[in-house]
Amino acid sequence: MKNSPITSILLAVVAISAVWSVILCLQYVNNARAIRQLQTQVANIQYRQNAFQALVGDVAEYGKTHPQIDPILDSIGAKRNVSASPAAPKK
Repeated sequence: MKNSPITSILLAVVAISAVWSVILCLQYVNNARAIRQLQTQVANIQYRQNAFQALVGDVAEYGKTHPQIDPILDSIGAKRNVSASPAAPKK
């Protein structure tokens, strides 16, 4: 009985499939690691953005009683709109 060429072909297909599976697995692991790093960076950026927004809110509140800070608020675009406030009722 001779060795059938189909056995060699199937063995080659299985070997190629195994190598390709290892390559895909490594790519998945590397991509998952990169995603975790990016998620950490996004969380840090969101934390800083929230802290900055809270600071701007506090400074705007401070600016209600201390108008000297208005030029700084204007420079960063955080000045409250004075004209939007309702007018005092007339008696």
